[in-house]
Amino acid sequence: MGKILVVDDEVGIANMLQIALSQEGHDVDVAYSAREALEKATENPPDVAVIDIRMEGMSGLDLLSALRNIGDVTVIMMTAYASVESAVESLRKGAFDYIMKPFDIDEMKVVVDRAFEYRKLMRENRKLREEIKKYRRYEKLIGEHPAFRSVLEKAKIIAKTDSTVMIYGESGTGKELVARELHSLSNRANGPFVAINMASIPEDLLESELFGHKKGAFTGASSDKKGLFVAANGGTLFLDEISETSPKLQAKLLRAIESKEITPLGATKPIKVDVRIVAATNKNLKRLVDEKKFREDLFYRLNVITITIPPLRERKSDIPLLVDYFLNKYSVRHGLPNKKITRDALDVLMKYSWPGNVRELEHVIEQALILSQGDTIDVGDLPDEIKNAVKRGKSSRSLAGILEDNGLISLEELEKKYIQMVLNETKWDKRRAASILGIDLSTLYRKITKYNIKKEE
Repeated sequence: MGKILVVDDEVGIANMLQIALSQEGHDVDVAYSAREALEKATENPPDVAVIDIRMEGMSGLDLLSALRNIGDVTVIMMTAYASVESAVESLRKGAFDYIMKPFDIDEMKVVVDRAFEYRKLMRENRKLREEIKKYRRYEKLIGEHPAFRSVLEKAKIIAKTDSTVMIYGESGTGKELVARELHSLSNRANGPFVAINMASIPEDLLESELFGHKKGAFTGASSDKKGLFVAANGGTLFLDEISETSPKLQAKLLRAIESKEITPLGATKPIKVDVRIVAATNKNLKRLVDEKKFREDLFYRLNVITITIPPLRERKSDIPLLVDYFLNKYSVRHGLPNKKITRDALDVLMKYSWPGNVRELEHVIEQALILSQGDTIDVGDLPDEIKNAVKRGKSSRSLAGILEDNGLISLEELEKKYIQMVLNETKWDKRRAASILGIDLSTLYRKITKYNIKKEE
């Protein structure tokens, strides 16, 4: 049940509808002209308006347009004229439905019920979009390291252009997230963002996936299919792992980018498309060009503006921020309490090399959050492979590794750590360790005692 405004300059019909719809439990007001209706709707917007198309002065169609600017009003049009043109025009201007006079009152009740059901569905849709928006808050780029901030600043600058962008970065660094950021900051933000991983689709299907096909173009093509270029029309097409495409497909991509048109498989006429291309790869594309594995002309078409995302190991200062971000994200997603991470566990994460980059860190945090039993995440909650890798890393074979982990330290502390490192590397074979250190075995024993060096478990 809700508020209804009936608008008709035929007083008898307006009053009859007010009585009939009020009996259904609705709060019904009437107006006997479009002007009066507009005044009432401005002061107290209805949920549904039932409007006669033809009235003296301001028409029902004009009122429909005005109501669209006031708020969320669902409009049903009435007309005594069997005019298809006026009915179609009302639908084009945003009317929910129309009904022909004379009408059966039960028919009107059904249309009004449908209008309220439609409003309910629209509200649920809006709520769902808000939930999606809330979820997407957790799909953003996190980092304060200067190298990463440089990436974000560059993205802001080039987003407003329509230039093709090439994103370089190791797997897991967030290339697609940067591409989405480019799209959301661009003039195409209201258009679609369509992503495809070129390495994940078999070669014989990739061309159809990108450009579409006509019915009968090949065995199994039982109907027409729109490709991703058409799906991304007016928006952004993200081509991930572009280096994995065949020479044949590279040629078709080059033509599509240059001419801004594509030809579906089996079609004879090209289709115009308005798409911004953002591509990405984890490989050195210039080297592939030099090795004749990637078309040079396509390379220069794609490489107009480049963004290189630093690996996580080069921006370790961002790890605490990312950990906090992922803990928040997955506590919301899984309905879990928001846990904290201990200093010791964070130290382990800071010392790990992260070959899988941010994606690997994300998975580690999600797993630890789910499996940890307490209200904090400690070292014991981290995967064994990470703990073991860090433990092996403690016995780094270089002095640079010691200094990297500990910063500037005293000569005595450096000697202690270096002796510990050599003993660990030799599995505590003291004779061999003494030989590597260039000291007598007895001297090694004295230093072990002096520095209280103990064998690590």
